[in-house]
Amino acid sequence: MRRFTALRGATLTALALGTVLTAAPARAHTGRPPGIEHCTATACHFDVPPGTYDVTVRLGAATASATRVTGETRRTLLPETAVPAGEHVTRSFTVDVRTPEGEPTGPDGTPGLDLALGGSAPALEAIRVTPSGQTHRILLIGDSTVCDQPADPYSGWGQQLPQYLRKGLSVANHADSGESTVTYLRDPRLWAAVQPLIRPGDLVLVQLAHNDKTTDEATYRANLETLVAGIRDRGGEPVLVTPVVRRWFNADGTLDNGTALLVNGLGVDHPAVIRAVAAAEDVPLIDLTAKTKALVESLGPEASKALYLYNEKRDNTHTSVHGATVFAGLVRDELLARHLVPEGRVRV
Repeated sequence: MRRFTALRGATLTALALGTVLTAAPARAHTGRPPGIEHCTATACHFDVPPGTYDVTVRLGAATASATRVTGETRRTLLPETAVPAGEHVTRSFTVDVRTPEGEPTGPDGTPGLDLALGGSAPALEAIRVTPSGQTHRILLIGDSTVCDQPADPYSGWGQQLPQYLRKGLSVANHADSGESTVTYLRDPRLWAAVQPLIRPGDLVLVQLAHNDKTTDEATYRANLETLVAGIRDRGGEPVLVTPVVRRWFNADGTLDNGTALLVNGLGVDHPAVIRAVAAAEDVPLIDLTAKTKALVESLGPEASKALYLYNEKRDNTHTSVHGATVFAGLVRDELLARHLVPEGRVRV
């Protein structure tokens, strides 16, 4: 397990936080919460067990700076934050630490909490990590358009959602590449492992459709109903999310076709079924299909390429970091509009 020490001659300003972090029993911390001594100029590592942690950073330097914080499997936790020369700002966020740290069927990753410092001119003066108390949580169930993608240039919108959230509201992204409603329910590493983690009051967003290419309508509907009931059995609040559109234009510049709008080979209109289940089960709905369709059409065939991986991979389904960030912003807007999350916990 790697460990980072020392930060380039920076002033180590202590942050007044009341909670003392306790790490794994073999490496318990005493006294002040661990901080800047666990960082280099570009990264921080904290030997903590799985759990939910509040992170508070103090940013700034003698010269103008701009710092972005990512963590674990490429999750954006704090957007690039500009600070004028000679000034400092304090920002806080809450992060989910788990094993596996990314996709549920992926590798375990590095134990503990790993943070990376980026941006055009990163400047971290101080940092503190403490166990979070009772926090609001958003759990994500989805496919490759949602998950914590392990490598560039790919990114799921769930990977970018944390940057829009403040301390006290965390994202636990249990989406997994290649999954359909059928495989998510069947694989013991997925639904059977995720359902017991749901706590009363958790918000659980479900977006599964892209890989239900051979799932008939009755089965697809029943699978969604099973997920909704299972979330409610644990005291969670289910939210159904229609899938992001594929960038598949008609000659008239619209996306009014089955490929773009996720109608499978059996004629199953996935977004329509999701809307129907949401209405029948009285479940909040985020119509991401409608939102992304309007956005992609407004950009047109050329400008919309930047949202997807068309330029890099000729891929009209998976999103770039930019596209995932934009789509995560749409999810953030819908969560606020439907009063599903506290306003004070969200960056706008």
